[in-house]
Amino acid sequence: MQENMQNPAGNVNNNAPQGINKNLALVCLTVVAICAIASGTILLMGSKSSTTVGANQPTNNQPTGPVKVSMDDDAVLGSATAPVTMIEFSDYECPYCKRHFMEVFPDIKKDYIDTGKLKMVFRDFIAVPAHNPLATSEALAADCAKELGGDSAYFKYHDALYTKTKSNGNGLLLSDLPVMAKSLGLNVPTFQACLDSQKYKNEIAKDNADALAVLPQGNAGTPSFFIGKSSVDGTINGTMVVGAQPYANFKAVIDAALAQ
Repeated sequence: MQENMQNPAGNVNNNAPQGINKNLALVCLTVVAICAIASGTILLMGSKSSTTVGANQPTNNQPTGPVKVSMDDDAVLGSATAPVTMIEFSDYECPYCKRHFMEVFPDIKKDYIDTGKLKMVFRDFIAVPAHNPLATSEALAADCAKELGGDSAYFKYHDALYTKTKSNGNGLLLSDLPVMAKSLGLNVPTFQACLDSQKYKNEIAKDNADALAVLPQGNAGTPSFFIGKSSVDGTINGTMVVGAQPYANFKAVIDAALAQ
């Protein structure tokens, strides 16, 4: 259609009066201008939306109400008695997860976790197969760090992974994993034996299965978060926050949960 508008003479009788040709040309130019403005508006809207969600982050078919999600037996950061829990499903090779860790998580930690208002649970969800095998190896390594030093060691290793990786499945070398363990004061031979055994492979598979069970079917991605009132049995009715969202979005959901 655009080619016809750019070349209106192809559809116009050449013997028509000159005034008619001028009027027709003016109409065509007006139509082209309107189309250009509309296209620019659509492109602008698309560019704005792309700043908050990524290619592997769900944008449609999200639950409209709370979702029941379990902490399972995964590592916890923060006070055990914090009134609100945030369960994060993430992938160590996901660039949007790294963005969240670098840009938003520090403020959440400072304002809510360090003040005893919120505890965070990290669960593995490798939504992009191309991030493997490295993403699974990193998840195994973090679980081995937890075995050797508890939840505190887990989150120190978690922080080191996100700080060092360049993401997308080739963010670091497998040989970097024991080096990072050594830098955190962990017993390297024991750590390496744990990593080589893949003893936490089923644990990671369960996290992935649980993520698929609570996230939108066919549109699940990382990072995904569930925020709700803490419970004795470790299961929350959580409001879902999807993607590398700005701090204000998390603050609104956490504050609402605190007010309940």
